[in-house]
Amino acid sequence: MSIHLVIIDAMNLIRRVHAAQPNPDDIASTAQVCCRALTKIIRSSEPTHMVAVFDHTEQDRGWRAELVPEYKQGRKPMPEALQQGLDTIQDAFWEMGIDSLLSSGDEADDMIATLALKVASHNGQVTIVSTDKGYCQLLQPTLRIRDYFQQRWLDSPFIEKEFSVAPQQLTDYWGLVGISSSGVTGVPGIGPKSASSLLNQYGTLDDLFAADNIEPKWQKKLEGNQELAMRCKQVATLKTDITLGFNLQDIRFSAK
Repeated sequence: MSIHLVIIDAMNLIRRVHAAQPNPDDIASTAQVCCRALTKIIRSSEPTHMVAVFDHTEQDRGWRAELVPEYKQGRKPMPEALQQGLDTIQDAFWEMGIDSLLSSGDEADDMIATLALKVASHNGQVTIVSTDKGYCQLLQPTLRIRDYFQQRWLDSPFIEKEFSVAPQQLTDYWGLVGISSSGVTGVPGIGPKSASSLLNQYGTLDDLFAADNIEPKWQKKLEGNQELAMRCKQVATLKTDITLGFNLQDIRFSAK
């Protein structure tokens, strides 16, 4: 049997749905809208396996904050009503036949990346449902990312149009420009156009910093910032070796 695993970036979906509700305290309404979205996703993707991955709710920002102390420091906390209602939403998912996976210490992004690559490397089809472009570093023929809200695929042509680099260069790109939404600065003075131009010329951060023919205006900005760029790249790179503690059979999807 051919496998099609659909992974829902749960908080990415839930927080966007919740923010659009007229009454933020009405968690039942948020759950209903999320379930309607999942019904559409199931109908269009026909998964054989499915799981919704949730971030842990503790304030610990994990190993990335040890590399870049500003990482997610300015993020708004989850609305209290939503945090209190997550169990209700998870129960609603369960009623649909969708298991929930809760991270404990590791970020959901890393758990999703680990699971997705594990299945894709064994020739299973994987669809990650999220608006987060960070997953695009994982793109390959059997692994794709679906932006449910914009109804688009975050595929290689999208990445090349959006960032002017190839998917495999994204972490190098973010090492240079940073990720503003997560408080990751990148190299001061290097913007998106400069970063894509440099990577198109040199390929990788390692080759860029090893080059001896860089224009003086870029050399001046890069000088002394290799360690910073590498730390920012490491923060942007998804871990793919998390211990998951379950197997595919545990998340086989059967509509209830």
